[in-house]
Amino acid sequence: MNRSVRLRAVVVIAASLLALTACGRKAVSDKPPEAGDVAVATVGERTVWASDVKREAVAQGLIGGGEPLDVSSELFRQVLDGVIDQKLLAAEAVRRKLDADPAAQRRLAAARERILGDILVENSVEKAVNDNAIRALYQELQKSNRPTEEFRARQIVTATQGDAEAIRKLLTTGATFESLAMARSTDAATRFSGGDLGYFTTDVMPEGYETALKSAKAGEVVGPFQTDAGWVVLRVEDRRPEEPITLEAARPQIVRFLTYAEVRDLLENLRKDTKVKVLMETPQGAQGRPREPASAPPPAPGAQAAEPAAPKPEPKT
Repeated sequence: MNRSVRLRAVVVIAASLLALTACGRKAVSDKPPEAGDVAVATVGERTVWASDVKREAVAQGLIGGGEPLDVSSELFRQVLDGVIDQKLLAAEAVRRKLDADPAAQRRLAAARERILGDILVENSVEKAVNDNAIRALYQELQKSNRPTEEFRARQIVTATQGDAEAIRKLLTTGATFESLAMARSTDAATRFSGGDLGYFTTDVMPEGYETALKSAKAGEVVGPFQTDAGWVVLRVEDRRPEEPITLEAARPQIVRFLTYAEVRDLLENLRKDTKVKVLMETPQGAQGRPREPASAPPPAPGAQAAEPAAPKPEPKT
């Protein structure tokens, strides 16, 4: 672990430790915080537990929330060193009474609010985003999604309509589609595989493919038709109903959607039940809205960061 990165993490977490220490002044129990937890170090009178080290590793993005962290691993030892440093810094700051400074108190209070807010969000999401909720939304999506077809095809792309017409004529004289694709196609992504596009649905293809393939049958050559990339000649290899996305493949997007929905509802209810008055003008067009939690799963390609839409099956290739 980079030393400067570790030192920055130490400072941030030390501030959080100070926040919880300063607000309440109650010593944290040295009983195992989790069933089966293991004491891995002591710092003065304080015990460091394996769960403390794992939580820090998750906070730094070194492992995922559900991943194990072997106590005998080098990563565990590196993170443990950082946790020990954090406790030493926090204890020394308290000994010097730095936590009593008014400015420090405000920073500590803000850190405490962030931690408590994170705990509330984690607690709410843990209850709301469960297997039953994930399965129910998946089944709802499967009912609402209209059946679609997917195609497998090969293509030859040319710069002009005349070139495409010439290729179409060569195909009628016995030339193989694969060899013409390798020799004549201008599409670098498919020419060396004989123009093979694999399986796809027309909604992910450029304009023109859907119309050309609407009534095409397996084995049929269609085109030429114009696209942004040039003029295209296609040979349809297969046409079949698209297999629905599996629950496990859809799970990350569903978890992300349910997580955002839970946090949004939580914040909307809290704002509704509490009088909030903003003492400054809101820029024209700006809207106050809950933001997606930092712990939410990463967005799928093309998804909006602010408010993800309900997940939908993605085409297989």
